[in-house]
Amino acid sequence: MIDVEEWAEIRRLHRAEKMGIKAIARRLGMARNTVRTALRSEEAPSYVREGRGSAVDAFEPAIRRLLALTPDMPATVVAERIGWTRGITVLRERVAELRPAYAVPEAFGRTEYKAGELCQWDLWFPPYDIPVGYGQTAVLPVLVGVPCYSRWILAHMIGSKESADVLGGHLGLLIELGKVPKMGVYDGEPAISIRRGKRLIYTEDYLRLKGTLGMGSIVLAKGHPFCQHGLRHPQSIPSLKGETD
Repeated sequence: MIDVEEWAEIRRLHRAEKMGIKAIARRLGMARNTVRTALRSEEAPSYVREGRGSAVDAFEPAIRRLLALTPDMPATVVAERIGWTRGITVLRERVAELRPAYAVPEAFGRTEYKAGELCQWDLWFPPYDIPVGYGQTAVLPVLVGVPCYSRWILAHMIGSKESADVLGGHLGLLIELGKVPKMGVYDGEPAISIRRGKRLIYTEDYLRLKGTLGMGSIVLAKGHPFCQHGLRHPQSIPSLKGETD
């Protein structure tokens, strides 16, 4: 029985890398029938979480809300605001993992790409409120996609940073684009992935999306200079220094 990550990788190798069943089976050390089954199935296998989890897990939504408002809030202040009564080390580590998702990227640069090679996806927040009905306003995120070869900008305003809105908007922009890029590039968006120490963990919903599309992904390391619109980044894919899948 394969897990959802293996299912997504099988479909990526077949669709994006054009590998045959025998080659995929050899690459991943699987039976060819297992690979065939994954390619025929449009439904991802059930995702099983590893381990027992952490005491911080229940506080993560509250931590995210605080960081969304104040990205540089110290962990000690976060602890006070959420009522954390345990050791500060485990909370500080979680805050450090989540903080890059809410930090503002900086700086610029240029490079060139092959057509269909990479597409950068990120969230942009307009500097003004949008009417949302009943006399209320809010700053709503805009999901932006930029194929790195053409620099053609696609954008769609979404209701929140929740997984359903981000991934639904992501799929909508891919449909508008008309093609699926070989690799999607992301900058620590929580709807896509989170980090547990040095380990990158994709969300179940994103794994189902990328497995269905057969798309690869690159999640950039913390503080990486590659920013939206592909305007700053080193000279080749291996130098991205993110985690590739």
